[in-house]
Amino acid sequence: MGHSVGEVLHQNGLRVITCLEGRSQRTRELSEKAGIKDVESFSNFVNEADLILSIMVPAHASQAAQTICDALLQTDTTLAYADCNAIAPQTVRKIGEKIDAAGATFIDASIIGPPPRTPGRTRFYVSGINLDPFITLNNYGLDVRPLGEEVGLASAIKMCYASLTKGLTALCTELLTAAEKLGVSDALSTEFKLSQSALYERMENGLPSMPPKARRWIGEMEEISATFEYVGLTPHILAGAADIYRLVSDTHLADLSPEERDKFPSLTELVGVLAKQTDNN
Repeated sequence: MGHSVGEVLHQNGLRVITCLEGRSQRTRELSEKAGIKDVESFSNFVNEADLILSIMVPAHASQAAQTICDALLQTDTTLAYADCNAIAPQTVRKIGEKIDAAGATFIDASIIGPPPRTPGRTRFYVSGINLDPFITLNNYGLDVRPLGEEVGLASAIKMCYASLTKGLTALCTELLTAAEKLGVSDALSTEFKLSQSALYERMENGLPSMPPKARRWIGEMEEISATFEYVGLTPHILAGAADIYRLVSDTHLADLSPEERDKFPSLTELVGVLAKQTDNN
């Protein structure tokens, strides 16, 4: 997602930079292809940037913010920092406190939709006291929608939305695997085609591309679980979704990169792999 956002901003006339210290070769190649310039250190990064968009695996969001805080405390600069990751409102507030203490402007942000390659399909929700640095990106290819001054609102809408989309993906994955192990896979598929044709089509089209994303979705499901528990609801539904993504992550299919679409399994092949994997757990 991050390199796609950067590519859109670059194509619309902005200079986009990053610091790839410690990042993988794949990330370096994607950044170069997107026109994102790598700077040598985080000190240079914070000195050159006006607005930082943190877009990464949810589990790494807090450490990434701390790295920026450390760099800010060593320099005499000001900037805005937007956490765009799929994390709980209470998590983003803690990150915001760190960023504020380091002297930067904090923006709570979330992304709903696919990478923003096609106009009109992706929304960036934002909340916080000073949203102007992010709202300006409406002029550079993004669809930015403010929710208010309270930090946590942007993250909250992402948590609720993703509980449906990725939570449903996990549920579909689990029930199809169960049907396979129970010997009713063909009969269930036939029934779905008769009575749930739209949902089954979604399963066929969407589930085979899920395994490369499963490992980073574990943390997102845990953040949603924590969000729901925070407001007095059961955390167990989305904690179960995290367990399903752990199951997928233990298979060889999770080692595929999103670019290796020609190697993605069919729905039948995916379910078969997962059914066998449960025997190993």
